Amino acid sequence: MSLHREPTPEMIKEQKVYAEMGLTDEEFGMVESILGRLPNYTEIGLFSVMWSEHCSYKNSKVLLKKFPVTGEKVLQGPGEGAGIIDIGDEQAVVFKIESHNHPSAIEPYQGAATGVGGILRDVFSMGARPISILNSLRFGELTSPKVKYLFEEVVAGIAGYGNCVGVPTVGGEVQFDPCYEGNPLVNAMCVGLIDHKDIKKGQAKGVGNTVMYVGASTGRDGIHGATFASEELSEASEEKRPAVQVGDPFMEKLLLEASLEIIQSDALVGIQDMGAAGLTSSSAEMASKAGSGIVMNLDEVPQREKNMSAYEMMLSESQERMLIVVKKGREAEIREIVEKWGLMCREIGYVTDDKKLRLLHKGEVVADVPVDALAEDAPVYHKPSKEPAYYSEFQAQENAAPEVTDAKETLINLLSQPTIASKEWVYDQYDYMVQTNTVVSPGSDAAVVRIRGTEKALAMTTDCNSRYLYLDPEVGGKIAIAEAARNIVCSGAEPLGITDCLNYGNPERPEIFWQLEKSTDGMSEACRAFGVPVIGGNVSLYNERSGEAVYPTPTIGMVGLIEKTEYITTQNFKEAGDVIYLLGETKKEFGGSELQKLVEGRIFGKAPAIDLEEEKKRQQQLLEAIRAGYVQSAHDIAEGGLGVAVAESMIDGEVGASVTIGEDVVTDLFAESQSRFIVTVKKEHQAQFEQIVDAKVIGEVTNDKVLTIASNNDVLFTATQEELATAWKGAIPCLLKSKA
Repeated sequence: MSLHREPTPEMIKEQKVYAEMGLTDEEFGMVESILGRLPNYTEIGLFSVMWSEHCSYKNSKVLLKKFPVTGEKVLQGPGEGAGIIDIGDEQAVVFKIESHNHPSAIEPYQGAATGVGGILRDVFSMGARPISILNSLRFGELTSPKVKYLFEEVVAGIAGYGNCVGVPTVGGEVQFDPCYEGNPLVNAMCVGLIDHKDIKKGQAKGVGNTVMYVGASTGRDGIHGATFASEELSEASEEKRPAVQVGDPFMEKLLLEASLEIIQSDALVGIQDMGAAGLTSSSAEMASKAGSGIVMNLDEVPQREKNMSAYEMMLSESQERMLIVVKKGREAEIREIVEKWGLMCREIGYVTDDKKLRLLHKGEVVADVPVDALAEDAPVYHKPSKEPAYYSEFQAQENAAPEVTDAKETLINLLSQPTIASKEWVYDQYDYMVQTNTVVSPGSDAAVVRIRGTEKALAMTTDCNSRYLYLDPEVGGKIAIAEAARNIVCSGAEPLGITDCLNYGNPERPEIFWQLEKSTDGMSEACRAFGVPVIGGNVSLYNERSGEAVYPTPTIGMVGLIEKTEYITTQNFKEAGDVIYLLGETKKEFGGSELQKLVEGRIFGKAPAIDLEEEKKRQQQLLEAIRAGYVQSAHDIAEGGLGVAVAESMIDGEVGASVTIGEDVVTDLFAESQSRFIVTVKKEHQAQFEQIVDAKVIGEVTNDKVLTIASNNDVLFTATQEELATAWKGAIPCLLKSKA
C-alpha cells in the first residue's frame, strides 16, 4: 500500500483491511461502537496493536488472575514496567522477564539483542539501576544447520548488546528439543536495584504537564511488531523481516544514565519506555493509568526517515526511546540532563483531562480515541479447552525404566546431551564480571550478585523443564516453580518472588488452551505453597510453525535474598573427606527424562510426581542448615538424575567422589524424581546437620579426581574427572563444529 494513499474508513470496513492487522470482524464492530463512527487508518492501527495478544493478553488474562500477586514485601506487582520487592534497608529489587521469540526466529542477532534492550528499559524506567541480565533459550536439535545458525546468532546478539551496555549477563539456561526447530524461544530477564524513594511509575498525571520524547529517533523498523508476535510463524514470516527492530546498545547506555538522572529530579511526573507498540502503548497506558488524556503533535517526533505517516510513527518499535511527563515550566531542567548525555529530547504534547488520545499531524487531527478503550477495554476471551488425546494415553502408561546395558557409557552420553552439557560456550561470550559484583558466575545452580555496602546478596535463576509440562501441564507447572526455588535455596537464598514468561502455541486450538489452563493452575498452587508472589511477566502465544507447537514453556525467573554473604553456597564439592548426602526419595520416574530421550528417542508417559509440602519442607531444612554453616556444597538433582548431579559437582574442582547406590542401578542413577538435592557436609558437622535435615549418607568426597559408583558393596564403574569433563564440556563446541 502506498504510504501516501491510506485507505478511507469506508474502504477499511468494506475491504476488511483491519483483518490484515489481526482484528476480527467482531472486534472491528466493537471499535466502531466505541468511537460511534468508522475508524480511520491510524485509529484502526492503534486498536490493532493495543488489542493484540502481545499487548492486551486478551486470550490469557482470565488465567493470569489465578496467580498470587501480593505479599508483605511486594512494593509493585503486575501492571508497570517491572515488579518490585522490598529487601530491607529502604532498598528493593526490581525484575522482569520478556520474550522476543518471533523476531529471533526471523532475524536472530537483532531479535535477541533488542530483547535484551527492551527488558533493560523496563527495569530502568522504574528508577532502578540494572545489575544483571539472565536469559532462557530454547532451540531445536543442534544437529540441524538452521538450529546451529539460530543458536550462534542469538547468543551473539545477547552478548553483543549486554556487553556493550555494561550490565553483566550472569545466568540462564538453554534447552534443546525438536519442537523448537522452527520457533526458538528467546526470553530475557533483567534484575535491578532501587532505593524506595526513587520508585517511579509510568503515569501521565497533571493537566497541562508536558509530554517529552527522549532517546533515539523514530524509523520504520518494528511496525506491527506486537501484531507479528501475536500470530503463528510460517514461510511468509520471512517477509516480515522489517518488523524486527535494530538495537544500538551504546545509545541504550546513554539513555540508561540519562533516565536514572532524570528520575532524581522532582520535575519528573512519569516515565515509560516505548516497547511493544511504541508510542501508542506508552502514551495510551500512561494516560489510562492516571485517568487522564494526552494530546501529541507528531510533527515534533524525531523522525529517522522521510515522509513518515502518523500510522507509522505511532506503530514503530524503534529502540532506545522513552516517553516522559514533566511538570509544566520545568522542561529546561530535563532537557539539560538529556542533552548532557548527548541524546535527543523533544516536547511532543501535553496532558489533558478528557481521557482521550488525540494525535495531530500536519495541522490535522489524525486520531481521537478514548485511552481506556486502547489500554483497558480490549476484549477478553476464555477460549474453549480440551484435553488432548495424548494426555490420557500417557497417564495410562506404567513407569518403566529405559534399558541400560552400560551405566558408565550412559552417564558419559547423558553428560554430552546438549541440554545437560556445559553451557560454557554460551556464557564465555558474555561479560559476567562487569560492575564487579558477581559473586557466583554462570554455571552453578543460581547466579549471585552482591549488594554493595551491605552484607546481602541476591540469587537469581531462570528455569523450566518443558518436557514435564508437555506430559502433564499441571504437574509440570508445579515443578517449574519448585525447581527454580531449589536453585535459589541451593545458593543460600530465600525465594522472594517470580516473574514468568508464558510461551505456548496457538490458544485458539483447544488442546493448547488446555495446556495453558492446567499449567497456570499448577504454577499458582506452587506459588502459594512457597509463598512466592508473581510480580510481573509476559505472555507469548502463537509459538508454532507450520502447525507444530512448541512444548508449553512457562519460563520462571526467580530472585532470592541472601541475608549474609557468608551463606553463599555453590554446587562444587569442596574438600576430600566431606560426607555426601542425598535429600529426597528416588522413584522409578523416567517420563520426560533425559535418559528416556537418549534411549527411546522420544518423550512419553507420566511426568515425575511432586508433593509441594514435602518439597517446601526439604527446602526449608536445607536453607536452615546452610545458614547454620554446616553445608559445604549443595546442588539440586535435575536433568539426568543423581549420576549427572554428582558428576557436575566434581567436574570443576580438584576432588573426586565415591558414591554407593542401591540395587536398582538405572533408577538410582538416572531417574528424575523431584525434590532431591546432593549436599556435602564436613565430618565434624554431621551430627548437627542430621538434626536439622532428613537426609541419607551416600558417599564421600575423595582426593583422586575419580568418580566411583558402587551398588551395595560392588564397584559398578569408575570414571576420571577428565573423562566426565571431556564429555560435558566438549559436547556443544563439538556439535557446532560438525558440518552435519
